[in-house]
Amino acid sequence: MATLADVARHAGVAASTVSYVLSGKRPVSDETRERVARSIELLGYQPHAGARALASAKSNVLALVVPLGRDLYVPVMMDIAIAVTTMARRFGYDVLLLTNDEGPAGIQRVATSARADAVILTDVGMEDERIAMVRETGIDAVLIGVPADSDGLNCVDLDFARAGALCVEHLAGLGHREVAFIGEAQGIYQRHIGFAERTLGGIRDAAAQAAMNLVHRPCGASYEAAAGVLARILEERPRTTGLIVQNEAVIPSLLSLLRTAGRIVPEDVSIVAVCPDQVAQQTSPQLSSVNLPAAELGTRAVELLMRRMADGADGEVVLIPPTLTVRGSTGPAAAASRG
Repeated sequence: MATLADVARHAGVAASTVSYVLSGKRPVSDETRERVARSIELLGYQPHAGARALASAKSNVLALVVPLGRDLYVPVMMDIAIAVTTMARRFGYDVLLLTNDEGPAGIQRVATSARADAVILTDVGMEDERIAMVRETGIDAVLIGVPADSDGLNCVDLDFARAGALCVEHLAGLGHREVAFIGEAQGIYQRHIGFAERTLGGIRDAAAQAAMNLVHRPCGASYEAAAGVLARILEERPRTTGLIVQNEAVIPSLLSLLRTAGRIVPEDVSIVAVCPDQVAQQTSPQLSSVNLPAAELGTRAVELLMRRMADGADGEVVLIPPTLTVRGSTGPAAAASRG
């Protein structure tokens, strides 16, 4: 049975355009409408009657899909959700929270009902299975994150590859050559979540250019996980003088563990993190960090979605340039590790 996505491919248009032809929600040129109609007839596409009847209804609700997993830092997701809700209200929309454990079925449910007019996806994977349903149904959508194939999608994210590179360049400029990257929990990498993979890629590329000896260690959020990862790093690589941290949840544990191990920050070990500024500013010493602008991501996502709903434009990817702020946790590499 032909799908909406099949019709879009056959007609050479976006899935959303097919949806607009069927629903009449937005103007479509006569030439495009005729091309879509021919493809529907040739392929024998049968749109869902209930979805077709509901398509012209407007709920003034946006669906926000958020993760439930324990391997993500909850305060960041809350900041995104609050920003989305606040900005949505400025445009006259309420927000419906969905959980990403529903997968493609959740997207289909929203797209074929009058519950929401559009959707914002978070926790976006490089090969995210929900994206096929977004394309097939033609629902207006914005992704907070960038998948491997972003063709025709509207996305907003921090430029995580550049964020990782900034951390490496900062440490390299201070003479650090033995560096460990303490990343997200293993499950994040197993699910190929985009922000984590892009950060890791940026760090690895920059480390190679700086002739830096780098090791990557995934780390869960618990004190025990942090203790195990740090112990392994110090045992296997005792000359390590620089740490790059992305899992915000383990920062307090790492600082405590370093003190217990007799490693002074930054005299013995420098730390730079990719985390929200408020996290970096609450430690002692305060962390040099690349800010994770969670609220800005939520705000920009809604703004992008409003443009998408207004003009139907596809394929806008917005990458927020990262900024590194130097604070008290980084300093010159210890002399014994240089060279």
